[in-house]
Amino acid sequence: MAKPDIQQVKQRFGIIGTSPSLDRAIDVALQVAPTDMSVLVTGESGVGKESFPQIIHQFSHRKHGTYIAVNCGSIPEGTIDSELFGHEKGSFTGATGERKGYFEVANGGTLFLDEVGELPLSTQARLLRVLETGEFIKVGSSKVEKTDVRVVAATNLDMVNAINNGRFREDLYYRLNTVPIKIPALRERKDDIPLLFRKFASDCAEKYSMPSIVLTDDAKQMLKEYRWPGNIRQLKNITDQISIIEQSREITTEILKRYLPDNEVRIVPLGLSGAANDQKMFGSEREILYQVLFDMKKDVNDLKKVVHNIISGGININGGQHNNVPNDDDKIVVPSIVVAPDQKDMLPVKFLDDTSSVEPTIINADIEEIEAKDASNEENLSLQDVEKEMIKKALERHNGKRKNAAEDLKISERTLYRKIKEYNLDNL
Repeated sequence: MAKPDIQQVKQRFGIIGTSPSLDRAIDVALQVAPTDMSVLVTGESGVGKESFPQIIHQFSHRKHGTYIAVNCGSIPEGTIDSELFGHEKGSFTGATGERKGYFEVANGGTLFLDEVGELPLSTQARLLRVLETGEFIKVGSSKVEKTDVRVVAATNLDMVNAINNGRFREDLYYRLNTVPIKIPALRERKDDIPLLFRKFASDCAEKYSMPSIVLTDDAKQMLKEYRWPGNIRQLKNITDQISIIEQSREITTEILKRYLPDNEVRIVPLGLSGAANDQKMFGSEREILYQVLFDMKKDVNDLKKVVHNIISGGININGGQHNNVPNDDDKIVVPSIVVAPDQKDMLPVKFLDDTSSVEPTIINADIEEIEAKDASNEENLSLQDVEKEMIKKALERHNGKRKNAAEDLKISERTLYRKIKEYNLDNL
C-alpha cells in the first residue's frame, strides 16, 4: 500500500501547519503505522499529541479493530489495574460482577495510553508483561489470558528525569519507546501561529454567526514572539475570547496585549529572558521538597552569619561595641540590647530576675558550638515531615479540596491521594 500524502493526512485529521518538524512527526507516524511496534509520543501539554495515535491506527492493518483512548492520569490508583486488565466478581469491595479491561476489549485493535507517566509502579510492571508477552491476569484471577493489542503511549513528562527519580520503570520506557515521535511546541513553529489563529477565528465566527477577526501585521508578530506555554490549546482559547469579547474585528497589538497573560507560571514572552529565568515549574513533589530544604538551609546559614557578627563585635546598651570579654565566672546578662530591625529576636540572650542594677555585658558564646548544633538540626530534618506538612497546609488553604491542593503542590491528584493515605491525613 502506497504511503499517503502528508497534506492529505493533515486535512483528514485537522492538523494545521507547514513546519518541517511537524511534517517529520507525521511522516514517522505513517512509516510505523503498518507495523506492530510500540510508539511513544512526547511533547508539551496542548501540542496535539492525541492526533498521532489516531493516524497510526487508521493507517494500520488494525484500522477495522477497536481503538480505545485511556487517560491514565484521570483514573484513581486503586482502580487503574481493573480498568486496564479487568477483574473477577468479588475480587474487591464493589466488584459485583466480572468486568473486561481495555486490553481485552481492544484485542485486535489499538490502545492509546495518554499520560502514561502517571501510571503507578505496580501497574507499570503489569503493562511491561503485556507488551513483552501479550499476557495479562485480571484482578482477583489466577488465569493467564492473551491479547493482541497495539499500544501507543503519550506523555508530557521528562521521562529520563522520571526514571532518575524512581517514578517510571526504565525497562518499560525502552519497551514503549521502540519508535519515538516528538511533537514540536508551538513556539518552535512560529510561522504556523497566524495560520492556526485564522483557523480558530474562522471556526468561532461560523459557530456564532459573526464576522471573523483579523490581525494587524504588528499583532501577528506579537503572536509569533509569545512563548505559548499552553501551546495550541492556549492559542485556541485566546482566539475564542477575543472573537467573543471584542467589538472591533481588527485586532491590534494594544488589544492583543490584554489577552496575553504575563503573570502566570511559565507564561512569559520570549523577549523577557530575565523574567523567564525567574519562573520555575516543578516536575515532581521531590523537586518541591528539595527546594524547600535548600531554602531552609540558606535561611539557617544567614542566621548564623547574623549571630556571628553580633557575637564577634559585641553589643552594649547603647548599641555600640563592648571590647571587655568577661571571665568564665562572669554572669551572662543582657538587660537591654539595641539591634538592627532585621536582627530583632535573633540574638540568644539570658536575663536575670533583677536587671535594674546590673552592668550590661556582652554575650560570650562559642560560635563553633552554635554551628555544630545547627548542623545537627539540619541532619535531623526529616524529608517526610516536610512533605507531610506541605500537604497538610495545602489542604488547609483550599478547605480540603484535593484537586486544588494538588494543583497548588504541582503534583497529580492521584499522587496527592496516595500521600494523604500514607500520612493519615484523611480527616483534613
